[in-house]
Amino acid sequence: MNLIKKILTAQVAVLALLAVSAPAFAADALQKKDDAIVERIKPVGQVCITGEECKGVGAVAVAAAGPALTGAEVVTKYCGACHTSGVLGAPKIGDSADWKKRASEQGGLDGILAKAITGINSMPPKGTCATCSDDELKGAIKQMSGL
Repeated sequence: MNLIKKILTAQVAVLALLAVSAPAFAADALQKKDDAIVERIKPVGQVCITGEECKGVGAVAVAAAGPALTGAEVVTKYCGACHTSGVLGAPKIGDSADWKKRASEQGGLDGILAKAITGINSMPPKGTCATCSDDELKGAIKQMSGL
């Protein structure tokens, strides 16, 4: 009979410990569930009014931009399709004489960059890289022209 009491006492002790710790587990689980619900239903954007501070927009813009591309990466991903073969009169990669002529006509490297940003002839603004920064475009021009 003594052995049965010990076994029952051990089981009661385990149940008591579980009963005491269950609310802590339940509260933690509920908090995680609540956090997940809040994350799922939060607004995807906000309305900004002219003249008022628009909180969080700077962080979003930086996050959306991602890491800067090198000039070679921009040329490979975006510029090479036209500038490798000279499609529709585009200056070819490595044709330094043509690039220098264009630079002297358009006000140097900054003039070429301005035309790349706004577009020129058949080239749309920023070529095919609408998300490229001005510095990334300048790096690509330097890479292609050798200027």
